[in-house]
Amino acid sequence: MSTAGNMESVLSLLLMVVIAVFHAVSADIVLGSVSLNTGVFDKVVQKHKAVLVKFDETYPYGKKQDAFKEVAKASLQQADLLVAEVQVADYGDKDNADLAERYGITKEKFPAYRLFLDGQTQAPAVFTGNAESADDVKNFVIRESGLWLGRPGCLEQFDKLVKEFLKAGADQRTAVLEKAELAVQQLTQESEKSAADVYIKTMKKVLEKGDSFIESEVLRVEKLRSGKVSDKKKEQLNDRLNILTTFQVGVRDEL
Repeated sequence: MSTAGNMESVLSLLLMVVIAVFHAVSADIVLGSVSLNTGVFDKVVQKHKAVLVKFDETYPYGKKQDAFKEVAKASLQQADLLVAEVQVADYGDKDNADLAERYGITKEKFPAYRLFLDGQTQAPAVFTGNAESADDVKNFVIRESGLWLGRPGCLEQFDKLVKEFLKAGADQRTAVLEKAELAVQQLTQESEKSAADVYIKTMKKVLEKGDSFIESEVLRVEKLRSGKVSDKKKEQLNDRLNILTTFQVGVRDEL
């Protein structure tokens, strides 16, 4: 073999190594998410009550991917929801391009979310919100599936009570508060009791000051969190904000 031929072989080998390393480094393992492809897509979707699928480019990154990671992590608390990702290649064999085409998704729309319910692979619910907002994606799942998808620090039973509380008339809200106070007695873990206390105190303040209290309290807690506080305190404030967000979403739903 000529020297030129040897050099060409060496360069080809180096290129293959570089590509392999790039793929290994770029591969992003998302906690709470599975990767789907054309071969297994239908089999997986048909076995689950709800499957949230993100169609995206290969090796996605940035704010939209960060939001997806947050949604996937939150799904760990909901056994009936599977979060999945389909990475669509626009080069080589164009892996999974047929799946994107099947659901009318072009690369200009990436990331595109589809929610498949009750094992049906046709006519999924289409997400049209802000893909940079994990809350927007979560609320889409909650609204379309009826499943609870809590934020860190939130309790499913109390999130439902918040919804009932905000829907109730002024003369009925006290009764919902009493239900919440009774529910606390059934809790055994201290972390759950602490979270429930935030729900109850917020309900009491809303009864006293009205729904506008929620927005002002969010601003107050956000200001505290942005100050000089310990990591533990910041985590507690984050949990409080997540519970307040449940109230915020509830108020907006009632508008």
